[in-house]
Amino acid sequence: MNVTDTIADALTRLRNALHAKRSVVVIPKSKTVLRLVAILKQEGFVEDFITKRSGIHEEIHIALKYDTEDKPVISDLTRVSKPGRRVYCAKDEIPEVMGGLGVAILSTSKGVMTSRDARKQGVGGELLCTIY
Repeated sequence: MNVTDTIADALTRLRNALHAKRSVVVIPKSKTVLRLVAILKQEGFVEDFITKRSGIHEEIHIALKYDTEDKPVISDLTRVSKPGRRVYCAKDEIPEVMGGLGVAILSTSKGVMTSRDARKQGVGGELLCTIY
């Protein structure tokens, strides 16, 4: 299966696994998706992740995180910039998600990073997705 939008595919797999109350989800590895998952771990949205080789393909195994009442820590995952409609924002136009409770993830000239890091470094970029 050839997926053209690996980020949307990864977000959909995460969303579906959370709705199904899975403890682990497997996503095909790409550099951007790996960085996105690393940001999710850094921001406390997922428990942990590892990469595994499955034949010729590499996969990311993500341990999902739930609160004490078995509700997913992630309430919403939204893909903003899509292959058919790219969304860019300048350094002073970076949105704040849920009043700072959520995270916007951008692809900048300095790599994939959170909105907070992009503001700190003074760079804008393509707004990939928002998570809260």
